[in-house]
Amino acid sequence: MFRDPDRPVLLSVVFWVVFATVLAGGAGAAGSWPRFGLFAGVMALVAALWLIMPWSPAAGSVRKLAAPVLMVTVLLIGQVLSGWHIALVFVAIVNLAFVYGMRTAIVITAIYLLSVGAFILLLSDGSWRQALDEFVPMTLLAVFSLVMTSALLEAGRQRAAAQRLIERIRELAVAEERARMARDMHDSIGHQLTVIKVNLENAERYRERHPELIWEEVRQAKEMTVRALAEARRWVRALRPLALDGQLGSTALGRLARSFEGAGVEVSFTVDGIERRIDPDSELVLYRVLQEGFTNALRHAEARQVRARLDFGEDRVVLVIGDDGKGAVDTAGFGLSSLAERVRAIGGSFRAANARDGGFELRAEVPVARP
Repeated sequence: MFRDPDRPVLLSVVFWVVFATVLAGGAGAAGSWPRFGLFAGVMALVAALWLIMPWSPAAGSVRKLAAPVLMVTVLLIGQVLSGWHIALVFVAIVNLAFVYGMRTAIVITAIYLLSVGAFILLLSDGSWRQALDEFVPMTLLAVFSLVMTSALLEAGRQRAAAQRLIERIRELAVAEERARMARDMHDSIGHQLTVIKVNLENAERYRERHPELIWEEVRQAKEMTVRALAEARRWVRALRPLALDGQLGSTALGRLARSFEGAGVEVSFTVDGIERRIDPDSELVLYRVLQEGFTNALRHAEARQVRARLDFGEDRVVLVIGDDGKGAVDTAGFGLSSLAERVRAIGGSFRAANARDGGFELRAEVPVARP
């Protein structure tokens, strides 16, 4: 019921190790049954407080009281067993910082230490030396707990900021690719629409003087319209975002490949090896290579089959796209040159060439993680 995904695993291990040590030591030191019963009840309360203890600032106000109550409960354990039980205060202080923030945790801890110090001094009949022997270790532990927790929280914030930056870079890179492709789409489809317009204007002009030429112009306009529609469909597929329905990796690449089905070619996509989590930069480059490979095959290669294979290795992943088309005369066009630069920029290798058995092949090898 109170399972909290934000609870640090290492802290859970520390708590239960200390709890088991205190329980074993207290069971032997309790002596009489009434005293042992009180000790067992206190330890049961400590375990219950740990289980309901929240680790998120969004938790309810009642559950947030678990840490302060645990700090007070630890004092009761000290009546039976002194020493290791103080380590449980460490857990409570860490929790205070997680749910209340560092400033509030420091204030609560300071009030707690002053109260405990006064209590220890009272029990020691005013003996400052005895009071300091018990108070100083607890204070040092509290300071260590706050410093360590501050470092953990800062590391978490830095990690979250880095993740947000990675996502932003991914979004900007995709937006840049979409903008470039939009310009290319404007040039290609814009040219076709211009030709259609000229054909229709000629048909209108020939209406009276050369009626026999009207249908030729209309036929040419119809053919160009079919080409423009096919071109528009291909660009719509190519402009899909990197994350398809929230999916990334081979799933997103496979869905991108399948999105080109129905364009008059047979499409296949296979995955070999054990899939590994791909670095966001590598993933974006692979997506772009697959996108460019399929788009070029449909636009220029006159292919009947386009196949892609994603092969995972220990620290590298290879994407190969091939077709059975007519190949290419120029394998160093701007689009392929730009892809090669992007692949090499992340420590990978890129090759674009006509295949031996006909057709054209793109091969990109990138690291699973950035070096």
